[in-house]
Amino acid sequence: MTTFDFPDDLLSAARASWEAIQAGRLTVDQATAVHDGVVAYATEHGHSRYEVEMALKKAVRHTAPEATKG
Repeated sequence: MTTFDFPDDLLSAARASWEAIQAGRLTVDQATAVHDGVVAYATEHGHSRYEVEMALKKAVRHTAPEATKG
């Protein structure tokens, strides 16, 4: 499995888009920004767009909850 080191701006845009999806307020501009970032990252690093998109979604949507301090 390939490990990706996504830039902070792409992770932030993807997180904001995911929150907007959950709230029912995703805009075309938000979706386009994430898509464009995925395509740029995939092209720059020689990966398929699909592979990058799936890894980004996993990184954003399926992160472990932060540990709570006791």
